[in-house]
Amino acid sequence: MSHSLLKGFEVEMYTGRPDGTVVGCSSEAAAAIDGIVTEPDRRNLEYITPPEASYAAQLQHLLEPRQRLRQWLQQRQLTLLPGSSLSLGDSQRFERSDPDNPYHQFIEDSYGTRVVTASVHINFGLESSETIMAACRLLRCEAALLLALSASSPFLDGQATGAHSQRWRQFPITPQQVPLFENHQHYIDWMHAQLKQRQMRNVRHFWGSVRPNGPERPQQLNRVELRVCDLVSDPRDLLAITALAELRLLQLIDRGRSEDPLFSSELSAAELAELADHNDQQAALASLDAELRHWRDGRTISARQWIQDQLQDLKTWGDGQPAMAWLDRLPALLARGNTAMQWLQRQQSGESISAILRADSAAMAALEQDLLKGGLG
Repeated sequence: MSHSLLKGFEVEMYTGRPDGTVVGCSSEAAAAIDGIVTEPDRRNLEYITPPEASYAAQLQHLLEPRQRLRQWLQQRQLTLLPGSSLSLGDSQRFERSDPDNPYHQFIEDSYGTRVVTASVHINFGLESSETIMAACRLLRCEAALLLALSASSPFLDGQATGAHSQRWRQFPITPQQVPLFENHQHYIDWMHAQLKQRQMRNVRHFWGSVRPNGPERPQQLNRVELRVCDLVSDPRDLLAITALAELRLLQLIDRGRSEDPLFSSELSAAELAELADHNDQQAALASLDAELRHWRDGRTISARQWIQDQLQDLKTWGDGQPAMAWLDRLPALLARGNTAMQWLQRQQSGESISAILRADSAAMAALEQDLLKGGLG
């Protein structure tokens, strides 16, 4: 049975000069352009795509706001920058987009520039709250694979950090310990307890790899939000990664408990939560080369191998699913490496971080032009 979930993206990007220097202008951009939203630090901004099942439509939704933004930036000799960390700096200084906002003050005081990262959050619409909980469990136990495919932040302040996703290494995961939610009521009770203990300031202040989302959290839910991915500059690769996650969710809906870690793992719920967090950190360090632990039985497996196994399984299961066509991009991504791996290779061959960013921000702009003209291959 072929099926598609509603999907939507929240895309955060840095603005800056063509040479890769980050220059903040989010409050001005948000005031001038419909659909552009500020972040607490003015050096990055966000746009959100509407919920839409079709991948072709989402490709347009991903490209269109960038075009309007680019035209506005161009008049200021600025552009959009690739990557998910302050590659050339300055991480010592917080640049407030809205100095009068008390929540932003709290963020700056509590976390400083650890939050000044660029990422992409992927939302999948699901029918029932219990399906959303099962989706959270599966995606949380496989989030490391999606981070491994998307890693794009190996640099900070003009240096290689030793990680492929510096963003996920520095991002202040809040609360630090999150259980594997066993059902909707477990999540509701846990949220109320966190708010009461002031572990979280509000319902939005739940910053993990995956979270339930909806109009009235924690009670009313309508989607699962995957928050682990670094910024993927090429929207076709982003859609391929999205297709992998969507197909896993469709398998979960189709196969039920056999794809739900709570019911089909040899590990306890507490061990699974620990395994998932450990895997995320390993993927942040070494992405596709990371040695992870499989949620089914705890065995060690490389991220690359685990993804290849999944692609093989999906090939036999997913015939006729609209998302399957997008998976064709992933073998090439696995072979060449993600953005972070390519950047590190180029740096080791003698290219400067500034030269890498200059070339890739120009390539990103050119690719968007091609895609808008219909070169979607």
